[in-house]
Amino acid sequence: MPTVAETTATERATGSVEGIFIAPAAGTPMVALEQAEVVAGRGLVGDRYFDGRGYYSQVPPLTGRRLTLIEAESLDALTEETGIALAPQECRRNLVTRGLRLDALIGKRFRVGSIECYGERPCPPCGYLEQLTGKKGVNRGLTDRGGIRAEILLDGEIALGDEVTLSSIV
Repeated sequence: MPTVAETTATERATGSVEGIFIAPAAGTPMVALEQAEVVAGRGLVGDRYFDGRGYYSQVPPLTGRRLTLIEAESLDALTEETGIALAPQECRRNLVTRGLRLDALIGKRFRVGSIECYGERPCPPCGYLEQLTGKKGVNRGLTDRGGIRAEILLDGEIALGDEVTLSSIV
């Protein structure tokens, strides 16, 4: 039996939602929510990408912009390793999770509370993030841990504390 350190993310594929965020328009501050309505193929109701008002809405492909996730552990590591403190809403991701390696969800179906998603691809940091936060070094500090992009397959609601788990349908 493997030790905890040897257990892979897919073997203990459970985490939880620590933060839910939307931005009403490109470049506006993220707003923290306790819960959110989520629509398949659209995103989080009220978010900039829900109605195509995001900074990258006109840049193909739009897939994977419906829901973005980042690990709280990545933000913790950014602070520890670089001294740059990036608040959860500053990272410009819709969900901040804890306890699950999100990269393990790429190419897989997973659930966040009652919704079902598909891990589309990595969500690397960009120059726009550094421009909005004014924090030099954020991009470099989040390289290879900027989170993931996901498509929403099943409508529903998500709330703080919801579990993030691999779907039983793979």
